[in-house]
Amino acid sequence: MVTPYPPGAPALCPGERVTRPVLSYLTSGLAGGMDIPDAADPSLKTLRVVAE
Repeated sequence: MVTPYPPGAPALCPGERVTRPVLSYLTSGLAGGMDIPDAADPSLKTLRVVAE
């Protein structure tokens, strides 16, 4: 699960596809100071994809 803070609501859940709008939301949030503590790489330079 990827849960940016703030707001603390999941942006990605297990089994969900990673889409451009979600990536755009997360990367713009990071640029604005959002923290993503539960991602495998909190900088989002890489993503861990378990299965497609």
